[in-house]
Amino acid sequence: MGQYKKGSLSLLGSVALGTGVMIGAGIFALLGQVAELSGTWFPYIFLLGAVISGFSAYSYIKVSNAYPSAGGIAMILQKAYGKTTITASASLLMALSMVINESLVARTFGSYTLQLFTVENKALWIPILGVGLLIVAFLINISGNRLIGKSSLVMAFVKIAGILIFAVGALWAVSFSLEGLIPKPSESTDYSAASYIGALALSILAYKGFTTITNSGDEITKPKKNVGRSIIISLLICTVVYFLVAYAVNSSLSISEIIKAKDYSLAEAAKPAFGDYGLYFTVGIAIVATISGIIASIFAVSRMTAMLTDMKLIPHSHFGMPGRIQKHMLVYTVVIAIVLTVFFDLSRIASMGAIFYLVMDMMIHWGVLKHLRKEVKANAVILITALILDLIVLVAFLWIKLSSDILVLMVSAAIMLIVFIGEKWFLNRTDKSESSKS
Repeated sequence: MGQYKKGSLSLLGSVALGTGVMIGAGIFALLGQVAELSGTWFPYIFLLGAVISGFSAYSYIKVSNAYPSAGGIAMILQKAYGKTTITASASLLMALSMVINESLVARTFGSYTLQLFTVENKALWIPILGVGLLIVAFLINISGNRLIGKSSLVMAFVKIAGILIFAVGALWAVSFSLEGLIPKPSESTDYSAASYIGALALSILAYKGFTTITNSGDEITKPKKNVGRSIIISLLICTVVYFLVAYAVNSSLSISEIIKAKDYSLAEAAKPAFGDYGLYFTVGIAIVATISGIIASIFAVSRMTAMLTDMKLIPHSHFGMPGRIQKHMLVYTVVIAIVLTVFFDLSRIASMGAIFYLVMDMMIHWGVLKHLRKEVKANAVILITALILDLIVLVAFLWIKLSSDILVLMVSAAIMLIVFIGEKWFLNRTDKSESSKS
């Protein structure tokens, strides 16, 4: 499986990978999107998202503790459903949601970087900068685990410290006013219950980076203990960071101002408190955060898809490329992310990612509940709660998109249908080929 070796990631390194993916996308890409759907309640939406993600993480932790594997999510699904179309399709949906996350972060990198320059055609330069970042992240990833672990650890520390400095500084500038903690009724009355739940869907997407740790599996030292610890620590760190930053932004800007600058809302929030220096500082942290997020995400998804290939759950072609399968998957992952970065905006990318992730997550919970609960000693009540919460959030989010952006639903449904039919055809073909050989 290439250069990635068993026991090559420390507990600290795996936490850095998890927080690298989550904070890279969550704060900088999704804060404005969540605020647009929930008004001044958005800091609390991030807290609720953390609670739901905590229930979701339970399934992953229980199975990973029992069966730590570099296959991660694919391993969980295969344990639950066997080598079936459901296993292959759900695994591929997870991989696609991770690739979508990469394009989300890449465009966020472009949006924040352009705040330092005066350019006329931002719609052109955002994807150009995003594509450039993806290429750089690809080059770093082909260097292997050791460089990735070290760079992720350093950048995770820098960005978390920087974001906390931003949050505390912004709150200091408004004398730690309670205004950001108390939702304003006048700005919240136009939001429906479905809209709030839709915001929850996006906030959950901000936390889904914990699955990166699951996909690293037995590459983490002492995986039966440290996979679960890494997930819990990463979620706790991100919950604190998200809430503090949301509180600071809510104290500095009105909802209309946040929505106007939703693709770069933290940079806008820095201006009233710190002026140009605050802008430079915030954009600098955003650049570090998005770079580390991309590196960690590409690492995880290429590793996962390589494992899917070894498990004969997805087809693979070398296309004349030398080297191992894992390196080929790096190429495919980055190419797909580049296409998404060029052709989709932040809102649509985030929506597709949320839909794919929630569908896959429900398949995980149902599989563990139905087939693995006794084996891994999981609590049925927690599993059912996680399943119901995902279902409520998904249905509400689909309802919102049905009235506001039906194209996202059509594209998402088409991709899921293609994935299911394609996997069914591939697995049937593989089974017939193996039967004929025997």
